[in-house]
Amino acid sequence: MKETETTTGRDPVPAPENTERVLLHSCCAPCSGEVMEAIHASGIEFDIFFYNPNIHPREEYEIRKEENIRFAEELGLKFIDADYDADNWFERTRGMEWEPERGKRCTECFDMRFERTALYAFENGYDVITSCLGISRWKNMEQINDCGVRAASRYPNLRYWTYNWRKGGGSKRMIDISKREGFYQQEYCGCVYSLRDTNRHRMSQGRDRIEIGVKFYGRDDLDGIGQ
Repeated sequence: MKETETTTGRDPVPAPENTERVLLHSCCAPCSGEVMEAIHASGIEFDIFFYNPNIHPREEYEIRKEENIRFAEELGLKFIDADYDADNWFERTRGMEWEPERGKRCTECFDMRFERTALYAFENGYDVITSCLGISRWKNMEQINDCGVRAASRYPNLRYWTYNWRKGGGSKRMIDISKREGFYQQEYCGCVYSLRDTNRHRMSQGRDRIEIGVKFYGRDDLDGIGQ
């Protein structure tokens, strides 16, 4: 663990009352880095839950997961890999292929991921779940929180922590941590439809298609973090 780098100067975050164990759903290292450090600095017991069957292609999924594992190991945290499960994701989002970002396909995607997170939390003795998804400026925080609360409400005594991870300089620290750690820099949200639409936009601007596995913070100055 990089003790002096990851904990110094980070103020604790106010956890929900009577919180004992938190399960943090993580989508990637850049989005979760600040959230992981914030919870860690608060002395709250928590583990990382990685369930993101939306990420496409598999190569992109593995890169994002391995980067997240690397940072979890630095902090001495347990990392729970909930497998890829892509076929179920495609089935669940069938008919929503042309929905816009932040539309009902995204709601269905968040629901699926949080439902699995909530189930694992209930079965393994966590009392609070939360996610780093809302720290991204590309996401609708209200949409994410609604999905998280809905998933947690399925189980007795389980709560979703709706903390705004962007505030108090969180968004800036997210970038700073990513550069410090040299995280992989994804350039689209993750799903095949996001990749399709992002490439269509790039090509309309005369830019090349996304290349998977080539961008890393500290080497490039792009701002595609956590899209």
